[in-house]
Amino acid sequence: MKSKRRIADFGEVFTPPWLVEDMLDLIPDEVDRIDSRFLEPACGSGNFLAPVLSRKISLVKHRYRQSEFDKKHYALLSLMCIYGIDILTDNTEECRERLITFFAQALELTKSDDMYLAAQYILLCNIVNADAINMKMVDGNPIVFAEWGYLGRGKYQRRDFLLDKIVETSSLRMDGSLFTNSSHCEVFSPIKTYQALTVSELAQCQRTLSINVK
Repeated sequence: MKSKRRIADFGEVFTPPWLVEDMLDLIPDEVDRIDSRFLEPACGSGNFLAPVLSRKISLVKHRYRQSEFDKKHYALLSLMCIYGIDILTDNTEECRERLITFFAQALELTKSDDMYLAAQYILLCNIVNADAINMKMVDGNPIVFAEWGYLGRGKYQRRDFLLDKIVETSSLRMDGSLFTNSSHCEVFSPIKTYQALTVSELAQCQRTLSINVK
């Protein structure tokens, strides 16, 4: 608990770690998949998302222990499959920091590594300061999330989707990818599709953002 005022104003209550682990144990088929996607609409400081990432990274390390290249690239994919929303700015920042710290420690990265910078950029896209109820960012724009896919050989595909369109048909059965349904393809049409991106190119996106902020 950070403050009673925040509980009153935002209903902010943090789930204890033991309960998070018990809940994740109920869905082993999803938790134990590198490319399964998780969205926490009130992510706080990452009490759910951090254990999800931890389990995914453990799976990656076991499956790709013979290849450092594959281990790092699939670890980044596991991070790409984690999404969070929180209305409080400090929670959003704390969640990103928690996830990047764990990711860096697990892969023994320094802050200057391209893989570290790429992960930072992913988290800026995937963990957003927004209102999950009205599905808008704090600046009033609609929430947009990226669907990341690993194409192999160090390249990733990004397609952006509006969250409200995803939720609109959330009761429909998904087929193939995170957001595509065979009978409602027009709803799940991306608002933007990018060329395949490498880790170095994702890292450069983060460097450009850092320069613009300064």
